[in-house]
Amino acid sequence: MSKIYQALQERILVLDGAMGTMLQQYNFSEADFRGHRFKDYPSPLKGNNDLLSLTQPMAIAEIHQKYFEAGADIVETNTFSGTTIAMADYNMEHLVYELNYESAKIAKEVAIEFTNNEPNKPRFVAGSIGPTNRTASMSPDVNDPGYRAVTFNELRIAYKEQVTALVDGGIDILLVETVFDTLNAKAALFAIEEVKEEKSIDIPIMLSGTITDASGRTLSGQTAEAFLISVSHIPLLSVGFNCALGANLLQPHLETIATKTDFAISAHPNAGLPNAFGEYDESPEEMGEQIEAYLKKDLINIIGGCCGTTPEHIKVIATIASKYKPRLIKKLVQ
Repeated sequence: MSKIYQALQERILVLDGAMGTMLQQYNFSEADFRGHRFKDYPSPLKGNNDLLSLTQPMAIAEIHQKYFEAGADIVETNTFSGTTIAMADYNMEHLVYELNYESAKIAKEVAIEFTNNEPNKPRFVAGSIGPTNRTASMSPDVNDPGYRAVTFNELRIAYKEQVTALVDGGIDILLVETVFDTLNAKAALFAIEEVKEEKSIDIPIMLSGTITDASGRTLSGQTAEAFLISVSHIPLLSVGFNCALGANLLQPHLETIATKTDFAISAHPNAGLPNAFGEYDESPEEMGEQIEAYLKKDLINIIGGCCGTTPEHIKVIATIASKYKPRLIKKLVQ
């Protein structure tokens, strides 16, 4: 574990880009999602990207390879929706442990291969923990503001199963990402602390929120600074933001938190804002230019890409990041 802390002090670490964007390029059919094992499954399965770790593992490994080749230090597991809560959409709650364990194993095998080839540049795997498709802070029913579709305890139990499987599969870091509701994130953090205690392990935690609109707030109403304060009781490896915004629009929020914490700062923005067709048009060079502004202002320790980003984006980002020193971390928690 100490290698990640050492690497953070030596250089700006590069996170991978989008998994979904890469998977779209394969144009997998319903039959491809099902594979042989699930060919007679009663629910439609197309769109369940996490399932591809079981039915198309070679494609998942290939995507990890491409990001490492592009210069990434850290790849994320294919587990963004790997909770019973999210998997309920496909009636696959019973597969959650296996999905996370196998996804972690695939990524770790690729990381070990690259580390063995370049021992001076160790590669790491971050277990991706998404926000689920429910919110604990707000009612989905405008006529019943007190109603909640999920409770803190239900989230805690769901996250605990995911975290346990990711740890068992060999991940190096846990990444609680795309946080739109801090109460959901607190349930994930609580579950992580439980697993750490039960297994007598320590594991670095990255936490990444998402600013949802021009108001500069998360969906549950927090400003960037409020978000930072409300999660700072946990000893985090890094805190930052991803998704929703392009690199230029994310910068002011990174500036807000970078001056107010001793944690490392991470960012993995989208490749701009989506166009009318929901696609991302920002070129690697355009995105790289905006991210260089972060580095000139000494804002960042970990940088990568979210929606719309590809290995080409990560290659440009990695090249730019290699020219700058990382933001100084006064008190690196280990």
